[in-house]
Amino acid sequence: MMSQILGASAPPERAAQALEVIRVSVALLILIHGVYRLLAGGVAPFGAWLETQGLPAGYVLAMGVTLFEWIGPLLILLRRFVTTVALIHVAILATGLVLVHLPSGWFVVGAGRNGVEYSLLLIAGLTATAWAYARGSAPALRAQDS
Repeated sequence: MMSQILGASAPPERAAQALEVIRVSVALLILIHGVYRLLAGGVAPFGAWLETQGLPAGYVLAMGVTLFEWIGPLLILLRRFVTTVALIHVAILATGLVLVHLPSGWFVVGAGRNGVEYSLLLIAGLTATAWAYARGSAPALRAQDS
Protein backbone atom coordinates (compact mmCIF):
# COMPACT_ATOMS: atom_id res chain seq x y z
CA MET A 1 0.00 0.00 0.00
CA MET A 2 2.71 2.52 0.97
CA SER A 3 4.68 1.86 -2.23
CA GLN A 4 1.58 2.77 -4.21
CA ILE A 5 1.44 6.12 -2.41
CA LEU A 6 5.16 6.90 -2.14
CA GLY A 7 6.59 5.00 -5.07
CA ALA A 8 9.22 2.29 -5.06
CA SER A 9 12.19 2.40 -2.69
CA ALA A 10 15.67 2.98 -4.05
CA PRO A 11 17.56 -0.20 -4.93
CA PRO A 12 19.57 -1.29 -1.85
CA GLU A 13 22.96 -1.00 -3.57
CA ARG A 14 22.29 2.55 -4.79
CA ALA A 15 20.80 3.52 -1.43
CA ALA A 16 24.00 2.34 0.29
CA GLN A 17 26.12 4.30 -2.20
CA ALA A 18 24.01 7.40 -1.67
CA LEU A 19 24.45 7.09 2.08
CA GLU A 20 28.21 6.93 1.55
CA VAL A 21 28.00 10.25 -0.31
CA ILE A 22 26.15 11.72 2.68
CA ARG A 23 28.70 10.28 5.14
CA VAL A 24 31.68 11.72 3.27
CA SER A 25 30.02 15.08 2.53
CA VAL A 26 28.93 15.72 6.11
CA ALA A 27 32.31 14.65 7.48
CA LEU A 28 34.11 17.04 5.12
CA LEU A 29 31.78 19.93 5.96
CA ILE A 30 32.38 19.49 9.69
CA LEU A 31 36.13 19.06 9.18
CA ILE A 32 36.34 22.29 7.17
CA HIS A 33 34.44 24.10 9.94
CA GLY A 34 36.91 23.00 12.62
CA VAL A 35 39.99 23.59 10.47
CA TYR A 36 38.87 27.12 9.66
CA ARG A 37 38.09 27.96 13.30
CA LEU A 38 41.50 26.76 14.49
CA LEU A 39 43.55 28.30 11.68
CA ALA A 40 41.65 31.60 11.68
CA GLY A 41 42.10 32.13 15.41
CA GLY A 42 38.45 31.57 16.20
CA VAL A 43 38.84 29.29 19.22
CA ALA A 44 39.39 32.06 21.79
CA PRO A 45 36.44 34.20 20.60
CA PHE A 46 34.26 31.08 20.51
CA GLY A 47 35.34 30.24 24.07
CA ALA A 48 34.62 33.77 25.26
CA TRP A 49 31.16 33.59 23.68
CA LEU A 50 30.48 30.23 25.37
CA GLU A 51 31.26 31.85 28.72
CA THR A 52 28.75 34.64 27.99
CA GLN A 53 26.18 31.85 27.61
CA GLY A 54 26.93 30.69 31.15
CA LEU A 55 29.14 27.74 30.27
CA PRO A 56 32.27 27.29 32.40
CA ALA A 57 35.78 26.98 30.94
CA GLY A 58 34.69 28.40 27.60
CA TYR A 59 38.11 28.19 25.99
CA VAL A 60 38.52 24.54 27.01
CA LEU A 61 35.06 23.69 25.65
CA ALA A 62 35.74 25.62 22.43
CA MET A 63 39.07 23.87 21.91
CA GLY A 64 37.46 20.50 22.66
CA VAL A 65 34.70 21.08 20.12
CA THR A 66 37.21 22.34 17.56
CA LEU A 67 39.54 19.37 18.00
CA PHE A 68 36.57 17.01 17.79
CA GLU A 69 35.64 18.74 14.52
CA TRP A 70 39.07 17.62 13.27
CA ILE A 71 39.27 14.13 14.76
CA GLY A 72 35.61 13.11 14.47
CA PRO A 73 35.25 13.63 10.72
CA LEU A 74 38.52 11.80 10.09
CA LEU A 75 37.17 8.83 12.04
CA ILE A 76 33.91 8.99 10.08
CA LEU A 77 35.85 9.10 6.80
CA LEU A 78 37.90 6.09 7.94
CA ARG A 79 34.68 4.29 9.02
CA ARG A 80 35.85 3.98 12.61
CA PHE A 81 33.47 4.48 15.55
CA VAL A 82 31.07 6.02 13.05
CA THR A 83 27.88 5.75 15.10
CA THR A 84 29.43 7.10 18.30
CA VAL A 85 31.24 9.97 16.58
CA ALA A 86 28.20 10.93 14.51
CA LEU A 87 25.97 11.02 17.60
CA ILE A 88 28.47 13.19 19.49
CA HIS A 89 28.44 15.59 16.54
CA VAL A 90 24.63 15.55 16.65
CA ALA A 91 24.79 16.61 20.31
CA ILE A 92 27.27 19.41 19.52
CA LEU A 93 25.16 20.65 16.61
CA ALA A 94 21.93 20.43 18.62
CA THR A 95 23.52 22.57 21.33
CA GLY A 96 24.62 25.11 18.73
CA LEU A 97 21.19 25.00 17.16
CA VAL A 98 19.54 25.96 20.46
CA LEU A 99 22.13 28.53 21.58
CA VAL A 100 22.87 30.20 18.23
CA HIS A 101 20.53 29.36 15.39
CA LEU A 102 17.05 28.85 16.86
CA PRO A 103 16.68 32.49 17.95
CA SER A 104 17.33 33.48 14.30
CA GLY A 105 14.49 31.40 12.89
CA TRP A 106 14.51 28.89 10.06
CA PHE A 107 16.45 30.37 7.16
CA VAL A 108 20.24 30.58 6.88
CA VAL A 109 20.02 33.07 3.99
CA GLY A 110 17.25 34.65 1.96
CA ALA A 111 14.19 35.13 4.14
CA GLY A 112 16.38 35.20 7.25
CA ARG A 113 19.96 34.89 8.46
CA ASN A 114 21.78 32.31 10.62
CA GLY A 115 18.70 30.11 11.13
CA VAL A 116 18.39 26.40 11.87
CA GLU A 117 17.98 24.86 8.39
CA TYR A 118 21.69 24.09 7.74
CA SER A 119 22.21 22.64 11.23
CA LEU A 120 19.14 20.44 10.81
CA LEU A 121 20.43 19.19 7.47
CA LEU A 122 23.77 18.23 9.06
CA ILE A 123 21.95 16.58 11.97
CA ALA A 124 19.81 14.59 9.53
CA GLY A 125 22.89 13.45 7.60
CA LEU A 126 24.74 12.50 10.79
CA THR A 127 21.70 10.67 12.18
CA ALA A 128 21.28 8.69 8.96
CA THR A 129 24.98 7.83 9.01
CA ALA A 130 24.88 6.80 12.68
CA TRP A 131 21.84 4.63 12.04
CA ALA A 132 23.42 2.95 9.01
CA TYR A 133 26.58 2.06 10.93
CA ALA A 134 24.87 1.04 14.18
CA ARG A 135 25.10 -2.57 15.28
CA GLY A 136 22.39 -4.59 13.63
CA SER A 137 22.21 -2.29 10.59
CA ALA A 138 22.31 -3.30 6.93
CA PRO A 139 24.95 -6.01 6.31
CA ALA A 140 26.43 -4.20 3.27
CA LEU A 141 27.32 -1.14 5.34
CA ARG A 142 28.45 -3.13 8.38
CA ALA A 143 30.94 -5.00 6.19
CA GLN A 144 32.44 -1.67 5.13
CA ASP A 145 32.90 -0.62 8.78
CA SER A 146 35.30 -3.47 9.59
